[in-house]
Amino acid sequence: MSMKFNMFNIPNDELPTKWYNILPDLPEELPKPKNPEGKNAIENLQKMMVKECLSQEFSTQNWIDIPEEILQLYFQAGRPRPLFRAKRLEQKLKTKCRLYYKSEFYSPTGSHKVNTALAQVYYAKKEGYERLTTETGAGQWGTALAYASALAGLKCTIFWVRAVHNWKHERRTLMHLYGADVNASPSNKTVSGKRLYEKDKNHPGSLAIAISEGLEDALNDEKAVYCLGSVLNHVLLHQTIIGLETKKQFELVDDYPDVVISCLGGGSNFGGFVMPFYHDLLKKKKEIKFIAAQSQASPNLQGEYRYDFADHAEMTPLLKMYTLGHKTEMPPIKGDGLRYHGCSPILSLLRSKGLLDTVAYPKDEKYVFERAKMFVGSEGFLPAPESAYSVASAIDTALEHKNEEKVIAFNVSGHGFMDIAGYKEVLSLP
Repeated sequence: MSMKFNMFNIPNDELPTKWYNILPDLPEELPKPKNPEGKNAIENLQKMMVKECLSQEFSTQNWIDIPEEILQLYFQAGRPRPLFRAKRLEQKLKTKCRLYYKSEFYSPTGSHKVNTALAQVYYAKKEGYERLTTETGAGQWGTALAYASALAGLKCTIFWVRAVHNWKHERRTLMHLYGADVNASPSNKTVSGKRLYEKDKNHPGSLAIAISEGLEDALNDEKAVYCLGSVLNHVLLHQTIIGLETKKQFELVDDYPDVVISCLGGGSNFGGFVMPFYHDLLKKKKEIKFIAAQSQASPNLQGEYRYDFADHAEMTPLLKMYTLGHKTEMPPIKGDGLRYHGCSPILSLLRSKGLLDTVAYPKDEKYVFERAKMFVGSEGFLPAPESAYSVASAIDTALEHKNEEKVIAFNVSGHGFMDIAGYKEVLSLP
């Protein structure tokens, strides 16, 4: 395809039909979850989560078939999604680097999260569940699960980090339009939430707390099942549709990235975008640099690599991951989807092997939002606050290698149409 174009996509009939499972390709076996002393958390997790998803969690198959029904849902949700060459941004930066970004914002709910929401809801319905429970931080995951639940005719209960719930009014309305029951977390509807809520009714909350509430709600209702939006292996597996498409799109332009970048909280959009490229590094010995863009409010990849709980109330098994500590208090930020204490075990292992770099930006977010503004002014798309970190890292990398012909690929995991109030506040816009 001629490089006079700046948008590249594959035909519908070339949409990947299998998810990529990185587990067999990792440099060493992924450390298994552990039961905390005196608890049988692993058995409880099997009662709370979708059985097919847990089966995928530990699969040794390199490639897992995407059911035809899910493929049809992917088409309806705007897949395949274009890859763009950011030529105007390159010109603005006066860099010799070639910048490409994946448009995961072309989604009914505005983000990549629907890729796993549609899969988890499909399996949940097949297993006979009537209601789904979950947590959400920035609100993108909660919206995605509400959307998928609505399509499947299932009920959906969302525990939303209060600090974000209280300012994202339009996104809350969208969840309600999909028929979801939305609760600010910590809430007074669960034992784990009530303990914190009664001490402070304005508690800002955290993803770890909201996860505890979602798990507890599912555990107490045999017709309900808990779905997770990030961190675990099956979630990243479903998200590999992003990177698999992107690799095919790079083939169209006969180009290939030297650097692959995305933002990272728990790891879903980062993992989904980069893991198909890690296959090339691990199995084909390609030379690729991977950068995770984070906030200094919660730079979990700069924490300790050890076993820790994934939730505040210690209901989950212990996972070996980079963590800041599951009870660490982290200041709210506008890119709240990045405010999580731990990182995906898969990505943590890659980090521990020196195969993943990270950068953490100031918690006031002015720097990353200024970079996002530069992107908006040249490319026209408004990224979600979390995606602004990906944009910032891509711009910084392009400037660092200004006189080199590096190819930089980055993921814009969501749009910021429902986050404009955050941009306005941070950048003091009129």
